[in-house]
Parts: sequence; structure tokens; C-alpha cells
Amino acid sequence: MTKTLASILFRAILLASLVASAVDGQAAPSTAQSAAPLRVAIAGLVHGHVGGFLRANQSRADIQIVGVAESDKKLSEFTAQKYGLSPDIFFATVDEMLEKTKPQAVLVYTNTFDHRSVVEACARHGIPVMMEKPLAVSNEDARAMQAAAQRAKIPVLVNYETTWYRSNRAAYDLVHDNSIGDIRKVVVHDGHSGPKEINVEPWFLSWLTDPKLNGAGALFDFGCYGADLMTWLMDNRRPDTVTAVTQRIKPEIYSRVDDEATIILTYPKAQAILQASWNWPFDRKDMEVYGQTGYALTVKRDAVRVRLAKQDEKLVDAKPLDPRESDSVNYLRAVVLDGMKPEGLSSLETNMIVTEILDAARESAATGKTIHLQGSK
Repeated sequence: MTKTLASILFRAILLASLVASAVDGQAAPSTAQSAAPLRVAIAGLVHGHVGGFLRANQSRADIQIVGVAESDKKLSEFTAQKYGLSPDIFFATVDEMLEKTKPQAVLVYTNTFDHRSVVEACARHGIPVMMEKPLAVSNEDARAMQAAAQRAKIPVLVNYETTWYRSNRAAYDLVHDNSIGDIRKVVVHDGHSGPKEINVEPWFLSWLTDPKLNGAGALFDFGCYGADLMTWLMDNRRPDTVTAVTQRIKPEIYSRVDDEATIILTYPKAQAILQASWNWPFDRKDMEVYGQTGYALTVKRDAVRVRLAKQDEKLVDAKPLDPRESDSVNYLRAVVLDGMKPEGLSSLETNMIVTEILDAARESAATGKTIHLQGSK
């Protein structure tokens, strides 16, 4: 066999490995769905993603909502009526809910600032936690949550929509099987036209535009996705430097936080550009990964554009994810019920680094200086 033919066959096999089998884009059902449902409680209702969770999981047999903690009584009543939840499962505080319902896990839909208090409460009760991204508003809060989790020996997970994208996993695999060579540059795009412009709920908008409760504006809201993905791609190597530029393009709407942000991360032989925006005409969540010998460009959730050495670019469907890692509920069940070790995008270890990046980016944007992370490795 000639070297040219061998090369062609190798690349054909590589691309075939990314192609989905006879699956129409839906993840395979969890193998644990026939078991008893996971008893979960919800802490907070002010994060707009809670509505998506309630809509998506009303008909699932593998999860049971046993309690909801929300101090705003009107919001509790609104949510109970809209989603057909019993008023009996609503409580004013997290501690009361935990004591009376004894869930197996807690899903956090508070503002980001309150993540720390919820994790500390769950740690006191020995209950695992999964929160909406990002982990924390500061390094101080992240370290406090890490300490609480370690004392209580509970998993603390962070849920990003992009964790469950087949396209991102395909790009990761192309890097880690050396198909495109070592990473040299990654560009991540995350954003939309703005929370007010897309008509998020008023209670959601209120804290998204509060620098204390959200940490920043678009910088934290969307910058966290790229920081998470790049940290994962780099096998949890911390960047050497963090440089960020933020703008307030629409001060009449976002008077207290940035609505446009760019973060640049440097590593010894790689660079990442994380673009976070509340100013784009259309929403997008995708990334470009450039290696020494090829590239992978993700296309929405399930496809990737791949170009390898001496080949034209090809658009391929990414293969299905492991059912345990196909969505946040399956993943939570696998960790809590099956003892799967949290790794990668949702893990506390990865998200401690994400918080460090975001904290440094905020400092860089405020001071106009590049931040050098101490002891990067």
C-alpha cells in the first residue's frame, strides 16, 4: 500500500469515527431510567434557565422534584401555577427545604452571588449540588465552595448548555487523538443581542445587570463558556496571562455592567480568544480550534467542519455522546446514583480555573493591564 493511499484511508476512518450512527440527533436514553427517579430540589427561581428545566423534565420518569426554595412568594406562586407544581413543595429558605424534603441532589437557579450560600447549606446536609453556570462571582466564593464541598465530601457540578454539544466533544477528540496536532489558537463565540432585547423575565434581568449578583455583565454571562471549554481542551492547564477588554455599547440599557467583552488567554504555545457579547444580531455558541496540522470548527450542537493536512474541509455529523453525559439530568444521575467521578466541563476542578480566569479578566478590564496568574502550570 502506498503512503498516499494509507494517508487517505486513515483520514477516511477518522472522519467516519465522528459521524453519528443511525441516530437522528437525539441522545440515547439513560440506561438508569428504569430505576427509581432521582429526588431533586430546586434552590431559587430567579435564573431564567429554570423554566427550560421544568418544561423539559415534566414528563421524565427518571427525576422527581420534591422541593423548591424561593424567598419571593409571588414568584413561587407564579411558578407553581405555570408548571403545575404543588404549593406544598415550596419553602421560603434552602435549609427548611432540605430538612423537610431530604433530596438526593439540589439544582441551583439563584443569582450567581448566592451560589456560595446554597452550596454551604447543602454541604451542611451532605447533599450534592448542580448549579447553572458560572460557578461563582469571585475566587473567594469559589474557594469557600470548594472547601465546603471537600469537608462534606459532596460533588459540586456546574451546568453549561455547551457541555452537552456533540460538536464540542468531537473537537475535543480531534485534539486529544492528535488528528489536528497541538492546539495553537482557539476562538470561542458566545452571545446574543442582549438579555433585555430577548425579553428575559424581569427578575432574571434584574440580577444579570447587577455587578454584585452577576459578577459583571456579558463578561461573566458569556465569557464563562469559552473559559470552560478552553480549560477543558487544555486538560486543566491554567493560562499564563489573562487580558480583557470590555465595553458598554448600550449604556441606556446596561448602565452598570459591560455588554461587550473579549478575553485573551495565553499559554506557552497557544492562545485563546473568548468573545462574549450582548450585541450580536443572532445568538451563537460555537468555537474554532486550530492545531498545528488541521482545524475543527463546531457548527451548532451536532456538527463540525474539519480540515486535516492535505485534505479539503469536510462537514460531518458528530457521533452521539455517552448517554450518561448527554444532558444535565443524566449526568447528575450518573454522579449521584452511580458514583461516576466528575471530570471535565462540569467538574469543580475545571470551574475553579474558570473562576480564576473570569476574576482576572474583570481585573484586567478595570485596570487596562494584563494579569499574570501566579504559579501557572
